[in-house]
Amino acid sequence: MQCNNLRCNNTNTKEKTMKFSKTLMAAAVAVAGLASPVFAQTTVHVFLWDAMDSMDMAEDHKIGDGAAKATDSMGIAVSVIEIPAGEVTFDVVNTAPDIEHEMVVTRLSGSDGSLPYNADDMAVDEEAAGSVGEVAELAPGASGALSVTLEPGSYALYCNVPGHYAAGMWTVITVK
Repeated sequence: MQCNNLRCNNTNTKEKTMKFSKTLMAAAVAVAGLASPVFAQTTVHVFLWDAMDSMDMAEDHKIGDGAAKATDSMGIAVSVIEIPAGEVTFDVVNTAPDIEHEMVVTRLSGSDGSLPYNADDMAVDEEAAGSVGEVAELAPGASGALSVTLEPGSYALYCNVPGHYAAGMWTVITVK
């Protein structure tokens, strides 16, 4: 073996290195072939809003009530309304200037897609509705995230702070 300035020329060493590299590459290809396909995670941007200047909170703007949502004084806006099934992250921002909001995710069922509403509490009964998850109370300007795995179906995103759901603070997304 000859070495000059930390450089060695040894045919035997080069051959061993090449053989090791080829073995390593073959192993990597084999492992990659056995690995499960990686599915991209879907991100839904969610904006919780209200128009406090016109704060006549409706009480009949629940899912299935048939009220015109265009007149709602609060609501939920989403970046997409149809997403693929699988892992979903909801990035939620409360854009309201003064009021705390939250976002609850519930799979809709039944013919009218309504949620069990408790008029005394002025809120959806989350346990009876089967909440999938939530980003709990967010102060104005605050943000939070929720990652869940969703099966195909329709899902309601709603604020369950008392009175907010009935005032129209909900939207529906479809998971395909």
